[in-house]
Amino acid sequence: MSNQSEERFVTLYEATYGELLRFAQRRVAGPQAEDVVAETFLVAWRRTADVPEDADDARAWLFGIARNVLLNSHRGAKRRQALAVRLAAVSPAVRTDDAELISRQVDLAAAWENLSAVHQEALALAVLDDLTAPVAAAVLGISPVAFRPRLSRARRALRALRALLDHQPARTTERHLS
Repeated sequence: MSNQSEERFVTLYEATYGELLRFAQRRVAGPQAEDVVAETFLVAWRRTADVPEDADDARAWLFGIARNVLLNSHRGAKRRQALAVRLAAVSPAVRTDDAELISRQVDLAAAWENLSAVHQEALALAVLDDLTAPVAAAVLGISPVAFRPRLSRARRALRALRALLDHQPARTTERHLS
């Protein structure tokens, strides 16, 4: 990137950061708004050559990027919510009127909701999507060596949450997640 491009980016950043932050804050919670703006400027940095020359056009271009980042964030949240709902339906092949099975499904759904997004994603890729560690790692953009302990921590966190619900021993959860 040339010195002129860097200066132009810095000027654009300084002129629009506050406006973009307020734009994002009206649509999402505080810390998430900062993430939206950071992602917006990351896209702008990568696409500096595409920034319109006119200041008003450049501002509009940035707001369009921020809007797309927000839309992607909302779609991701909806996918995570749908995944949590589908997780409650995942069960071993037994009668659906089995009271213990229903209790386990409710416990699992409740525990799932309390997991971090990182743990949910690792478990979903490995268990629900049935991806191998190398493939799941590629989806996340990390190495398989980094994915394996992430998955292990996620399983441990889910077992601990299920144990807190005190409806069944934590060890039975491991059978379904291994």
